[in-house]
Amino acid sequence: MGDKHLVRFEPVGIEIDADEDQTILRAAAEQGVMLMHGCKEGQCASCKSFILEGDDVEHDRYSTFALPDFEKEEGYTLLCRAHAYEDLTIELLNYDEEMIHSGLPIQQAVAEVVANEPVTHDIRRLVVRLVEPASLKFFPGQYLDFAVPGSGDSRSFSMANTSSRDDGKLEFVIKIYPGGLFSEFLDTRVRIGDRLDVTGPFGVFTLRDAPDKDLLFVGGGAGMAPILALLRSMAERGIERKATYYYGARKLRDLCFEEELRALEGKLAHFRYVPALSEPDGEDWDGETGLITDVLRRCEPELAGADAYVCGPPPMVEAALELLPALGVAEKRIFYDKFTTTGEGQNS
Repeated sequence: MGDKHLVRFEPVGIEIDADEDQTILRAAAEQGVMLMHGCKEGQCASCKSFILEGDDVEHDRYSTFALPDFEKEEGYTLLCRAHAYEDLTIELLNYDEEMIHSGLPIQQAVAEVVANEPVTHDIRRLVVRLVEPASLKFFPGQYLDFAVPGSGDSRSFSMANTSSRDDGKLEFVIKIYPGGLFSEFLDTRVRIGDRLDVTGPFGVFTLRDAPDKDLLFVGGGAGMAPILALLRSMAERGIERKATYYYGARKLRDLCFEEELRALEGKLAHFRYVPALSEPDGEDWDGETGLITDVLRRCEPELAGADAYVCGPPPMVEAALELLPALGVAEKRIFYDKFTTTGEGQNS
């Protein structure tokens, strides 16, 4: 371990001790401070902040799309890649006062694989059972880091289950990418009974307590996982907010969890599931067609006052983040996870 330095976050007035060997984001998480973040790999800019005092900061490798050189020179930083080598005062540009004090302890755990099964031609449902420790506290919508054996790297995947289970099982929905560091490992090597090292929980893609606001969910691909967790949690808790889930896929073979989502329409009095196919040619399909953002624009011209949750491939997320404010959703009420693939960061 290196030396520790005091890091103060404004305008919230919170202070933490950050070890030089840790990123500032990780140090905050271990001390129960839930800062806004996404990929933890310097790709998504969710944790971008501004250094008010101090300048001895080193950064792990990151994308200049997330932090251009001119912004770094002006004093901006990515907390998921930044290491403090002196006391710092940092201005948080993107924070959620409801979440910031709700951090759960970060734990390292060993989990045993109990299921690894396809739900589409390129998406797997992975179920693991915690071995040591036997349980893990998390909020629905959060994710864990999976260590990739023999690589020294990890990849992040959202839990699809709620936190109410008491059997130690955790469920994940993972897209298989050719050459994906974890997904190819999952596809070709992972067997029932194998043990995997995981760390977490991480993430702020959790349901905010706003009973007066309608809910809009927009997803695609393995972005199904955290949204499914939120919907399952709503059903368990009897939350009756009006909610609509727009899920984009290319073809019929790319749709998954259809039966459960239709069943949730019966359990949740004001919930509607709207799948859409972008390439329906030759398919026996009478539902919505087109890119999911185009379907959203067509079906929801006015969304003022809604909370929006977006999760899926980066192009879909970027398109949704541009569209939603135009439809009336306040930018601070848009919550998102942007999945990336190997070479880009997390979720591969």
